[in-house]
Amino acid sequence: MNEDKRTSRSVLPRLLSYIVLYRKKLWIALFLTVVVTGLGLMKPMIIGNAIDVCITGETAAMRSPNERFQLLLADAGVYVLVMAALFLCARKMHLLMQETGQQMIYDLRNQLFEHTENLPMSFFDTTPVGKIVTRITNDAESINEVFSQTLISLVQNLMKVLGFALIMLCLNVRMALWSFLTVPIAVALTAAFRHLSRRAFRNTRNKLTALNTFLSEHISGMQIIQLFAQERRKDREFREKSDELFKATYQELLVNAFFRPLIYMVSVAALVIVVIVGGRNVLDQTITLGTFFIFLQYIVSLFNPIEELAEQFSTIQSAIASAEKIFTLLDEPVQRDDAEKPAGPAGVRGEIEFDHVWFAYQGEDWILRDVSFRIEPGQHVAFVGATGAGKSSILNLIGRYYDIQKGVIRLDGIDIRDIPLDRLRTFIGQVQQDVFLFSGSIRRNIRLLDDISDERIRQAAQDVNASRFIDRLPAAYDEAVGERGSALSAGQRQLLSFARTLAHDPAILILDEATSNIDTETEQWIQEALVHLITGRTSIMVAHRLSTIQHADCIMVMHNGRIRERGTHQELLARNGIYKKLYLIQLAGEK
Repeated sequence: MNEDKRTSRSVLPRLLSYIVLYRKKLWIALFLTVVVTGLGLMKPMIIGNAIDVCITGETAAMRSPNERFQLLLADAGVYVLVMAALFLCARKMHLLMQETGQQMIYDLRNQLFEHTENLPMSFFDTTPVGKIVTRITNDAESINEVFSQTLISLVQNLMKVLGFALIMLCLNVRMALWSFLTVPIAVALTAAFRHLSRRAFRNTRNKLTALNTFLSEHISGMQIIQLFAQERRKDREFREKSDELFKATYQELLVNAFFRPLIYMVSVAALVIVVIVGGRNVLDQTITLGTFFIFLQYIVSLFNPIEELAEQFSTIQSAIASAEKIFTLLDEPVQRDDAEKPAGPAGVRGEIEFDHVWFAYQGEDWILRDVSFRIEPGQHVAFVGATGAGKSSILNLIGRYYDIQKGVIRLDGIDIRDIPLDRLRTFIGQVQQDVFLFSGSIRRNIRLLDDISDERIRQAAQDVNASRFIDRLPAAYDEAVGERGSALSAGQRQLLSFARTLAHDPAILILDEATSNIDTETEQWIQEALVHLITGRTSIMVAHRLSTIQHADCIMVMHNGRIRERGTHQELLARNGIYKKLYLIQLAGEK
């Protein structure tokens, strides 16, 4: 509980800091709130005054019916003007708050996505996609409700309560004190409701996140679910998580259902007190009928803002619970530290050096152990070894998708940590085993968002033999690839990734098992494409098929995170070492 309080105290000021950017609009909205509240307080007073002056009071008896009717019309005119002013001010106030709230959430959502883009790959290795999606969508929308509606309404309701109490005290202190007799009960109920609703809202947000995470993961993996006939089991798991969310939401509804009737009963009790005490005072002529009417209207209206305040506190608690999760994401350390770096080189020759590099994904569970090597500009180098030897890790470290713990990685003699990430990654083109394609056309997937001409796209596709299947498609380069490229075969997706890489013309080419999922015919096309890809640039390849790397300038054999052997294909075979064993095993498997 103490932790929750500490968290709320730290989150709320940070949440309110977003208001500073829009303080001018908010000050106008706050002024309009004061006007709207004041006009709302005037309505019962106008009617009460009309009762005393025009109908039942002593001054009414002294006037003629015509004079009383004229005064009544005047009061009616004032009431209409107040209502018109109330409508215009309330409309403007709500528009300002909606615009401000939407703009705030727009900025927050953009900040969340930009921050997420700059997080290291290690974060995505351990964080489900559904959880991130929930932060940027559901949690951000929960905060929007506070900014666009609840915040000003909270201020307005506080002013109403204070305004009602002050006017009632000014009209008749004794009557007001009788009217306030049940207010402490309402305040105590509100405090209890706030405590219970905080826990209920936080539990609901957690269950919603868990459900979204489950959906994101299992919808993406639906093919595997159907392939292994796991539909029933996954359906049971979904029902369990859905049931947990249902129970959490139901508990939240029970809290509300418990609070509303109690507040209503308290307001009825207050109304009974006012009727009894006020009726007696009217009969004793201690107060006028108009004053009695004002008290009746105010005591009925007094508990509405108290009830709304409790609900608004609940909304704020929900927003705080969402904000805690959002700020947890925003507090994740980003990998980029480009602000303190020079602009970096405009271009590179492609010289890569690992100088006593140690790397682990977690703690000191070393994947690479004291690895050192140099790749000359334009050189074609391949890494081979058993699974888990550290081959792919080397490729990921060159683009700084992960940072090393010891040693230095240099590009053209410059520590890659001293080069801005955007600049560093423009020098590198990486083709992975699992090709990711975005929904849209083939042209869009080759170009991405860069300014690449259609002619260059076509030339790149032609150079890597992707045009062989693209030209046969009904819409050619405008053909939709489907989500994650589902409309294309594995070989076609790989050829598109080759075309994408070539179109961006990187100085360094990285191929991570780029031919492992390719059929024989497509592999022949890719072997031809590799000639265009490799020419004039440093290239690094990881491949299990040793036949694809036999012509490399240098082959490095990895074993248990270290480089055990290095040399050309023929040199390594002559050594009768690890490489030759791998070669013979693979040769025997092919036979």
